[in-house]
Amino acid sequence: MTIAQRRPDADLLPTALAGGIGMAVAMGFGRFSYTPILPGMMADLGLSPSDAGVIASANFIGYLAGAVLAGYGWAAGRERRLGLLALAATAILLMAMGLSSSLLVFSIIRFLAGLASAFAMIFLSGIVLGRGLRAGAPHVQSAHFGGVGMGIAVSSLMVWLLAQAEFSGLQSWRTDWFAGALIAFIGLCLVAMLLPRGDASTGGSTAEKPLVWTRPLVAMTLTYGMFGFGYVITATFLVTMARQGAADQTIEFLAWLLTGLSAAVSVALWRLAVPRFGAVGVYLIGLLVEAAGLVATVCLPLPMAPLIGGVLLGLTFIMITAYGLQIGRGLAPESPRKALAFMTAAFGVGQILGPVVAGWLAERSGSFTTPTLLAAIVLLICALITGMEMRQILSALERSRRN
Repeated sequence: MTIAQRRPDADLLPTALAGGIGMAVAMGFGRFSYTPILPGMMADLGLSPSDAGVIASANFIGYLAGAVLAGYGWAAGRERRLGLLALAATAILLMAMGLSSSLLVFSIIRFLAGLASAFAMIFLSGIVLGRGLRAGAPHVQSAHFGGVGMGIAVSSLMVWLLAQAEFSGLQSWRTDWFAGALIAFIGLCLVAMLLPRGDASTGGSTAEKPLVWTRPLVAMTLTYGMFGFGYVITATFLVTMARQGAADQTIEFLAWLLTGLSAAVSVALWRLAVPRFGAVGVYLIGLLVEAAGLVATVCLPLPMAPLIGGVLLGLTFIMITAYGLQIGRGLAPESPRKALAFMTAAFGVGQILGPVVAGWLAERSGSFTTPTLLAAIVLLICALITGMEMRQILSALERSRRN
């Protein structure tokens, strides 16, 4: 292979790194660092599972609002600037979480953080995935979405290391939020240096055509929204479940660390299965594997339950997110950003309902077993719908490729 042949991949390296770091900040820290920090907040502030669910759902309401707003044409040509502003807002809001003790204030902050996460997700993905797809470089997608897992892993390690340090005079969970804000600011600086300038899609700054709702796109959007409900219960409460069931706090650290590490490599690993099963087939298999992971989280003996559940969650939820969005973009070739935004909005609706339902059921049943099994059932229904509609989805994708 000549140097000239290697150059496109080399030119895409900064783009892939920018995408990975951006997703680590916006999602790994901006959204998912709440999970390892939550047990300390519940212990120090006396938050109930319902309170924790309300705070989590506020974040997802913001995510939904951001996804809907991003679907309109006002952002065309300004994706880079908006993506960086969203990362800056994420860092500021992480710091703000460590300054409050009010349920209402927490909820407002997490709402705004969800808004910032959605903007970062959609605008940065438009730039990074658009360039990767045009260059035919699937490793860009793997690095981009793998950044979410690395952010989760780093946030877990951060919380554990700070717990070992035992800072005096300051509640540990506040220190966690402040440290997360610092890491997010460093990530913002790196993304600003690496993220390329220019158009975010093949259409440049031209507004996309109206979204056409075909049956395959409706089916994908429906399952994607149900998936949001199914995965988020464990993604929100996994560390809390580990703390409730294990005497050693190392288990809760390992559970979330393994979730992040497995998520970081999940897209690359599952890509090896695409030639055999196709993107839609991998999406369906992922739903089944994640449902099995949720059952394992509450049915296996400790300490293996949260560890195995965390690994299976990590191996699937980023991959399902990535391939779900990829399939959705393929089903709407003339309006990919709108498809991405509306699918993200459906995902957001599921996430809003998930923590509220889980917190309510857990508070009344005394454990997270019932809501987790409910989430597994929802994922199985998603897999069933995907299997029933697979032929229609594949036909629509093939027509899009031919056109």
